[in-house]
Amino acid sequence: MAGRTLILAHGWRLECPRSELEPLVREWLRPAVRAVPRAMASRLRSCRVLLQDRFSNPELSALWVLSEDRLSVELATEGVEPHDVAMECLLCLGEALWQRVRRLERDGWLELLRREINAGVDGDIDEDARSAKRRLLLSSASARNPLRLKRYASISFAGTAAEYVHCLWHDVSARTEAGHLPAEWLRRRLELFARWFPPDRGYRLFARAAKRAPDARD
Repeated sequence: MAGRTLILAHGWRLECPRSELEPLVREWLRPAVRAVPRAMASRLRSCRVLLQDRFSNPELSALWVLSEDRLSVELATEGVEPHDVAMECLLCLGEALWQRVRRLERDGWLELLRREINAGVDGDIDEDARSAKRRLLLSSASARNPLRLKRYASISFAGTAAEYVHCLWHDVSARTEAGHLPAEWLRRRLELFARWFPPDRGYRLFARAAKRAPDARD
């Protein structure tokens, strides 16, 4: 496997420099990419994923570049938990996907964010989105700043896209403590993504509701 180019789901390619990374690819990256809906993958077109030990900037864990016909993603692996490497990959896909959203999707996303803010929802999908939301809502003038709104919209979209695929990939427990999205608002975001990018056959966004056991008195 060392130094080979591997084929992932959707015809995407992964460059793996060392055989020691085989478990990461087999157990984490392959299943995560396989869960990406075809409707989402087709929007991103061709994708190349490159694994490396680290970046020259130790603060970086991932980089991506989107061209007209290809997305290139680089992921640091040294000292990073395998699940986190896969999530960084999904986050890069979400960030790139924002560059390819259609006008109706962008408008729909902004409308959902406005409804959340008007409802007083101060939590968000991850720390980056929470920070962007706090900066946006520092003042009424800040809230009207189109650049801050655009940045918050893109960050929250990317994080939600990653979490959407995460939920398709395997069972996920929603976090409801302070700073996180309330369950009802998280569900609205995920259902919106499911309308835009429906899960492929064999994948479900939410677990089936458990059937009530028959009552002996029925």
